[in-house]
Amino acid sequence: MKAGTGVAGSGRAIRVKNKTARWLTEAFQPPVVVSVQLLISPLVQDGFPATMAYGALAALFVCVLPLLLLLALVRLGKVTDHHVSDRRQRLPVLLMALASILAGLLVLAAAGAPASVIAMVLAVVGGVVVLAAVSPFWKISGHAAAISCSAVVAVLMLGAAWAPLLLLIPTVGWSRVVLRAHTLAQVVAGSLFGGVVMAGIWWLLKLWLVP
Repeated sequence: MKAGTGVAGSGRAIRVKNKTARWLTEAFQPPVVVSVQLLISPLVQDGFPATMAYGALAALFVCVLPLLLLLALVRLGKVTDHHVSDRRQRLPVLLMALASILAGLLVLAAAGAPASVIAMVLAVVGGVVVLAAVSPFWKISGHAAAISCSAVVAVLMLGAAWAPLLLLIPTVGWSRVVLRAHTLAQVVAGSLFGGVVMAGIWWLLKLWLVP
């Protein structure tokens, strides 16, 4: 009886863990995280929050349109799922996203978007290019890269009081490992890439472009 109770309790714990991991993976998937990042990107320039409209326009091309196209491909059976779990399918999906982002840059430039928004989009471009180059060989975690970049950038913009946001990095990374979507090494690599390289690109572009 005790053994059976122990097995049942263990099963419930595993189900709770997996359910929590799935919730975290969906709630903090790259399109959601990057959209928020783009919305607050004009914060470092005068005119905020009115300039959030430019951030929303950027999010349309960087996140919303690529996600809608991806969901259409999933529905057609061309891609396994909206997280693009099959590494072999990642390159064309990332190139599709890159085309949408570049089109968005042209629209943002024509609309007179703040330099802060342009800098953030360019940082995302750098990330997508590297992920596209690596993906055919290794499945680096896009979730980890996105949440790391967004959390670090948010702290840099908003100040040390927002440092608890950095706790999202290991939390989201944990969810990807639990769901066996990535290895620990792939999550760590994604976290370092997003938090150091992508956030670093944004910081340098901000210093260069934002008056």
